Amino acid sequence: MKCCNTGCCGDIEESEINEDDKIKIDFLYLDLNICNRCQGTDEGLDEAIADVEKVLKLTGKEVLVNKIHINNEEMAIKYKFVSSPTIRINGKDIQMEVRESLCESCGDLCGDDVDCRVWIYKGKEYTIPPKAMIVDSILHEVYGDTKIFEHNKNVYELPENLRNFFQSVEKNYKLNKEH
Repeated sequence: MKCCNTGCCGDIEESEINEDDKIKIDFLYLDLNICNRCQGTDEGLDEAIADVEKVLKLTGKEVLVNKIHINNEEMAIKYKFVSSPTIRINGKDIQMEVRESLCESCGDLCGDDVDCRVWIYKGKEYTIPPKAMIVDSILHEVYGDTKIFEHNKNVYELPENLRNFFQSVEKNYKLNKEH
């Protein structure tokens, strides 16, 4: 790929990009159809990546994004999913502390009360991560900042809140199927 229109920087072949030059971003979510928090996080993530991608490419970094719909307990366990929505950069959650509040959208989805993630950025609480928070997190990862929290990879237990969500979804599915 060329990094500028004039070709002054030459071409960078895909094979020239090593694993250290890849920024892997995982976006894990419960729902993109109804949940306002997941939808807003998805949009903010796309915008943040668009804002930093050109700079990262100039420095030889490649951004890889995986959007992962966590739709059952097995997937939640596989991905060590703690709260929805989640953004991880190179396996590290961008939010050091998991805080949640009542999410009416997900409650409507499963027919029960559900708490979803809230984001703390510069001392304020948000239901959708500010784009600046996502950009900061990407740049912190690129330049070696250790502020991004990595969950303990050895110990994982499906949070009760997620267990209740999936059980309610399953129960509603069965009830709707019977009628």
